[in-house]
Amino acid sequence: MLSFLLSILALVLGYIFYGALVDRIFGPDPSRKTPAITKADGVDYIALPTWKVYMIQFLNIAGTGPIFGAIMGAKFGPASYLWIVLGCIFAGAVHDYMCGMLSVRHGGASFPELVGDYLGKRTKTVMLVFSMVLLLLVGTVFVYSPALILGDIAGDGSRGSIMLWVGAIFLYYVVATLLPIDKLIGKIYPFFAFALLFMAAALMVCLFAKWPSLPEIWDGLGGWNEKAGIGDQPIFPCLFITIACGAISGFHATQSPLMARCIQNEKLGRPVFYGSMITEGLVALIWAAVSSWFFFDGGAAEVGSTTAAAAPTVVTKVSESWLGLLGGILAILGVVAAPITSGDTAFRSARLIMADFLHLEQKNIWKRLWIGIPMFGASALLLWYNIADANGFNVIWRYFGWSNQTLAAFMLWTATVYLATRKKGSLDYFITLLPSMFMTAVCVTFILVDKIGFRLPTGLAPWIGIGTFVISGVLFWVWYSRHAGRGVK
Repeated sequence: MLSFLLSILALVLGYIFYGALVDRIFGPDPSRKTPAITKADGVDYIALPTWKVYMIQFLNIAGTGPIFGAIMGAKFGPASYLWIVLGCIFAGAVHDYMCGMLSVRHGGASFPELVGDYLGKRTKTVMLVFSMVLLLLVGTVFVYSPALILGDIAGDGSRGSIMLWVGAIFLYYVVATLLPIDKLIGKIYPFFAFALLFMAAALMVCLFAKWPSLPEIWDGLGGWNEKAGIGDQPIFPCLFITIACGAISGFHATQSPLMARCIQNEKLGRPVFYGSMITEGLVALIWAAVSSWFFFDGGAAEVGSTTAAAAPTVVTKVSESWLGLLGGILAILGVVAAPITSGDTAFRSARLIMADFLHLEQKNIWKRLWIGIPMFGASALLLWYNIADANGFNVIWRYFGWSNQTLAAFMLWTATVYLATRKKGSLDYFITLLPSMFMTAVCVTFILVDKIGFRLPTGLAPWIGIGTFVISGVLFWVWYSRHAGRGVK
């Protein structure tokens, strides 16, 4: 428990001190009008109260990510604490802050537009396709998986029952994607965000009451994956792919511009973007600690389960055992409502990314439909394929974790170029350069050694990682020597 407590303290101090440093380096201008004011359209560009923007941003980036990822990542032992804390403070929160604030400075621009401005038009096109595929995958899977769970809860897991739930969720996605952001998302998201935070807080209180004997960092970082039955997955790079949303996630780069279009003042960037990521890290830490008890301290047997249980089962079993009826309700919100709220904003982001690319304003409902109809049609085809041949789609979905972190690496490189070209002689760019190099090393290593990639011997993973880290740094330095200080917005 001491490692858990120290990790919580580190996240809080990270927000106070490192968050302030990142904010100072970027330099928000309170007198500068934000896109919510200059581009107000009553649909996507709407000035919302700060507390509501924060809650929507938190749920946009959270969903089930900090829960399921932390549960699976806890099998790597206390190394999961270190990755959540260090990844969140120095990579994830910086990633979300820079993406959100760059979007504010560029009139609410979406992620591919930002990439195009700083990494070139060719990279922009690649990221446009990459982002659209990623978002359609997220939206599609977050139709099907909640439908399966709802079918089980209703006591009828038949194909017909699942299809009814699929239809209902898909209809909600269509409505939520097309309506103005304050009409539906702005009203229900704060409630679901509060429920997610309340569940995490309640579980933390239970942890303090039980005070279980959890693995500590000083007990050693290696060997825990073998005890948990995942010895074929080395800590590097697998841990850094498994725990994404609780540490750093490229999906957030598609979500932060949504709230960049609703924030009323640049000075709010730190609490909204950096702060919401730190909050997500706290949620992930709590679930990592709970899961450590579940996997390594007899928790699974105590709640009537096994250590081989899937993440949704861990959520329901622990919540019902520790929190009773309330826990059961919160568990349903966690495994059903949270992915649904990730799916609808995934589709909304996809619509806005395509609208930016086509330079098509979205105030008119027919222009929203012009983009929405083919987008939902493509998702329906993927969904049908998933239902007809689940194994086929699941093979595609296994690439999501890698794709997600690759997206994060591109956003970090975008922010690095912005900082490097802004002011000659400044070393500000180091706050994004080092995490850029690290995430590049993680993504390259993973796709080369994992079973979904080229399946090179896992013993090569550290050397591939070090080599990629060094080479990416050298390539950046070659670029920097030619382009430093040329000036940006």
